Amino acid sequence: AWDHVAATHAMVRIARQALDVANAEQLEGRKIQVLVNNSDGQGNSYGSHLNFLITRRAWENIFNRKFHYLQHLASFQVSSLVYTGQGKVGAENGAPDTAFQLSQRADHFEKISSYPTTFERGLVNSRCEPLCGPASATSQPDSPARLHSIFFDSTLAHGSCLLKVGVMQIVLAMLEAEYCDSALILDDPVDAVVRVSHDPTLQECIVLASGTRLTAIELQERFLADARRFAAVVGFDGVVPRAAEILDLWEDTLVKLKAGDLLGLAPRLDWVMKLMTLERALDQRPELGWGSPEIKVLDHLYSSLDDGGLYWAYERSGFAERLVEDGHIARLAAAPPEDTRAWTRAMLLRCAGSAIDSVDWDSVGFKLRGKSYWPAYRKVSLDHPLAFTRAEAEPVFERAESLESVLDSIDAISGQSGNQRIPLTPNSMDKQRQCVH
Repeated sequence: AWDHVAATHAMVRIARQALDVANAEQLEGRKIQVLVNNSDGQGNSYGSHLNFLITRRAWENIFNRKFHYLQHLASFQVSSLVYTGQGKVGAENGAPDTAFQLSQRADHFEKISSYPTTFERGLVNSRCEPLCGPASATSQPDSPARLHSIFFDSTLAHGSCLLKVGVMQIVLAMLEAEYCDSALILDDPVDAVVRVSHDPTLQECIVLASGTRLTAIELQERFLADARRFAAVVGFDGVVPRAAEILDLWEDTLVKLKAGDLLGLAPRLDWVMKLMTLERALDQRPELGWGSPEIKVLDHLYSSLDDGGLYWAYERSGFAERLVEDGHIARLAAAPPEDTRAWTRAMLLRCAGSAIDSVDWDSVGFKLRGKSYWPAYRKVSLDHPLAFTRAEAEPVFERAESLESVLDSIDAISGQSGNQRIPLTPNSMDKQRQCVH
């Protein structure tokens, strides 16, 4: 989760560099503005997609075998808006009017599950496109699968970024071990997501399938209690890095939310930081209201990528809570992660230059000079996301005499990883399942 925070901010730095170059080429008086958000306020939403690596067994359980797993995951996501939302002025997509809400995505969900991502959006996306592991392995229960998530907002505050990914990892690890508390399932999560999002007072009650009425914070407390019990009996070692720290940050955030300590959480959570900014503007300008265009402009400026972005002002002032060091961000802005296929993919892009023909998650295509000057096309497979690491592939690039020899060696690595099953989770996962049962 800490790597995700650093990678998110590294991505933003790279985008900002591109923005600066583009603006330097604009005519005088013109400026491109880029927003790190998920809604234009005019009825259009665009996703902030996350991808979680799980086993094929867990994916099948969620979507094809155990429907209460899907409902459990949807209920967790809905209640997590209290710390994962970026915040937004107004409502869209036919949702009831509201002055301010927690999430930019909430109004745009129409189903509990869906394959599409740009219409009839589901809380849990069922896209079965693994992009990890050889195609022949998709029938193996321990082969890697991809849970494609379109639910969450783009976030900038370190706390929102870390909790968004870290707590989701914990919930998915419990589902991997086939631990699912059906008592936490919401009666109507599609209705509940709007109710939760539209209530920044955090007092709105949502209804469980049992008929119990809880606030989103109270439901999150029950998810946390389940995770604490799981950690004590089974554990997350080798599955969720730094799980104990994630649990502590999750608990501290819920305690502060329940106590109404929004000032204490403003440095950590995007929606709270944004709400504080907008309320201060309304206090300073009594003639403005929540429907004023000036307030919507401030809403957008919060996530502006350039130096005028309000989040960056809070970060420069030291107000925003920092959970990863600047050096970690800088490293990922300049170099790929060393423990996934991203390292080899990046090195191929660097050494091949104009010979690159196509780039995908699990393959890279090349247009090489063939015999008699006719082009020769070639593609290398990077099918397993946990293979092709720096330790595995760096010797290839150091000793290679040409691009072709690099590709030959990468093909050899690909063949080895395809023939040997690379376990997604530790051998203890089967023991965890037995323990839970």
